[in-house]
Amino acid sequence: MISIQNKSNPFLNFFIAILLLSGTHETFAQQKTYCNPINIDYGYCPIPNFVTQGKHRATADPVITNFKGEYYLFSTNQWGYWHSADMLDWKFIPRKFLRPEHKVYDELCAPSVSFVNDTLLVIGSTHTKDFPLWMSKNPKTDDWKELVHKSEAAAWDPQIFWDKEKDEVYMYYGSSNLYPLYGMKLNRKTFQPEGERIPVLALNDDEHGWERFGENNDNTFLQPFTEGAFMTKHNNKYYLQYGAPGTEFSGYADGVYVGNNPLGPFEYQSHNPFSYKPGGFARGAGHGATYQDNNNDYWHVSTIVLSTKNNFERRIGIWPAGFDADGVMYSNTAYGDYPTFLPSEKKNHLNENFSGWMLLNYNKTVQVSSTLGGLQPNFITDEDMKTYWSAKTANKGEYIISDLGEKSTINAIQINYADQDVELIGKPETTTGHKYIIYASDDNKNWKILVDKSKNTKDVPHDYIELDKPGKARYLKLENIQMPTGKFAISGFRVFGKGAGQKPNAVKNFAPLRAEAKKKGERRSVWFKWQQEENADGYVIYFGKSADKLYGSIMVYGKNEYYFNGLDRSDAYYFQIEAFNNNGIGPKSEVKKSE
Repeated sequence: MISIQNKSNPFLNFFIAILLLSGTHETFAQQKTYCNPINIDYGYCPIPNFVTQGKHRATADPVITNFKGEYYLFSTNQWGYWHSADMLDWKFIPRKFLRPEHKVYDELCAPSVSFVNDTLLVIGSTHTKDFPLWMSKNPKTDDWKELVHKSEAAAWDPQIFWDKEKDEVYMYYGSSNLYPLYGMKLNRKTFQPEGERIPVLALNDDEHGWERFGENNDNTFLQPFTEGAFMTKHNNKYYLQYGAPGTEFSGYADGVYVGNNPLGPFEYQSHNPFSYKPGGFARGAGHGATYQDNNNDYWHVSTIVLSTKNNFERRIGIWPAGFDADGVMYSNTAYGDYPTFLPSEKKNHLNENFSGWMLLNYNKTVQVSSTLGGLQPNFITDEDMKTYWSAKTANKGEYIISDLGEKSTINAIQINYADQDVELIGKPETTTGHKYIIYASDDNKNWKILVDKSKNTKDVPHDYIELDKPGKARYLKLENIQMPTGKFAISGFRVFGKGAGQKPNAVKNFAPLRAEAKKKGERRSVWFKWQQEENADGYVIYFGKSADKLYGSIMVYGKNEYYFNGLDRSDAYYFQIEAFNNNGIGPKSEVKKSE
């Protein structure tokens, strides 16, 4: 029992008493955050012909399932899976689901993970009708057995969906630039196909610009791919999600069709793509899965594109998601690679998840201990995960110094390692972990330790450190102690907090230029132009088909124009823009309509 009294002020005593009675530890404690790409011990690509340009970490096609109050994360070719109690600290559980007689390199590609009652179900992609469907009642340990020895529902990019209210089971699948996605009912007892497969969804890139192939949805030399089927039921509606147009591109996204029955018919949702992030540090938000946290709030996990050493070099991101009052499904990716609150309490996923901590060192000066070839220091702060700096060695003492430009308040730091000259393939049984120290200074001469991970044993390729107490400094020095493999190389040393200056002003002369509906022209594209705001580091453009549903977002750094090719041809759109810098976010512009 804590007693605090002020004898001269009874009203103050009453106020203090109310605070003490209502102030649980959760109320006063700082709510924890995470930052995309999520920091898990990604395995190294296990496919020999995929690493000719350099061995590297890779995964994609993630699924998170909330099972018995904990989160289970599966993704492509990881030789195991992760579980977590809080969506921040993930524990890897080694497990190979492929039987010895299957001589393929995709151990568990684009897996389906779902549950029926108290049993978790897992199956990978296959074109042969002899893969097992696995089950576990205790997936915290390697405790699995075959539910079905040879599944007749052979499928690539499968998803098994349990309709709890009807106690029925369905499978959705497909990965092709020629064929549609399919759905079929499974027998509730045998989990084998029951009835014919039904085409449920096909791309229509002539109408939907975001479904077009290419880095910016602008190439037509190949037909776009549709894959990554996933079903979510909400308020008796069935939301069939799908990925397009290709996993190699920043425009990789998830769309959704909605129906009244598990096998349709389905209609294209007016707000699409619902999961989309073509700009910023972590780009791409396609081929994912939607799940609920322990507060029943929705989240969407999906694939982040890297594609530097191989087209299929990828990472994982988690975004706040949900359904609005009209049943529109959305995923909030605005500032989605900045620190975001974890689900320790209920929040509005449209506007309450961003911590407000801004990037402090975008395009700021960097000093380094050495440089390997053309892998230059400026790549550390250019907010492009595809580019990176590398030291000449992995030796202890190699370092970078990031100048924040002014003494700033520091809340969190993200260290994104690049895979330069790594030597591993697959999932190592043990690792030495990333060992380092971060120092802080006001004058680039006198240094104090801010973060000490010199004895760290964890594999942390995208390490994220939220400081217990905010620090203040102008310079930060990251000094290498030891690498698990490869040279000391960084694609992004990202410092978050608040600067000492002013937020940007409102953006002026924002103009979306689009072909008119009654005239010839490419209406799936729009050219945004605006007046450069002198205090801005970048901008976020919001878009949607009604002024009150601007759920789509695009982050743009250092420019005052953007070509967006992701519109639906026939519909009117609404657009809005805001500027941001290391001090915060400026006012939103007026909403502009394009018929």
